[in-house]
Amino acid sequence: MKYTEDHEWLRIEDDLIVVGITEHAATQLGDIVFVELPEVETMIAKGDEVVVIESVKAASDILAPVDGEIVEVNDALGDKPGLVNEDPTGEAWFFKVKVDDLSVLDSYMDEDEYQDLIS
Repeated sequence: MKYTEDHEWLRIEDDLIVVGITEHAATQLGDIVFVELPEVETMIAKGDEVVVIESVKAASDILAPVDGEIVEVNDALGDKPGLVNEDPTGEAWFFKVKVDDLSVLDSYMDEDEYQDLIS
């Protein structure tokens, strides 16, 4: 996995990048009550607001970590947004994006670097 400074995790799955938020981010947000996901086939650019999360504490936007095309979203979060709190790095992924070059992940933090950031 790779990590952004905005507390997103990025995982390669075949030729796609799967995107979610870290356990640290989920804990900081508190109980998640709503997740608004993008549409499949949406073209995104790094820095675009892609996902809206609402918790009992606040609303937050998830920004696109890469340029590409959304090819799948996690519809389970619409019915069960609390999955983000229960399993943020597993079942609670937000979307999968197809990119031209997976090496875009090379610029992101690895696990040790991310742990240093949040400590």
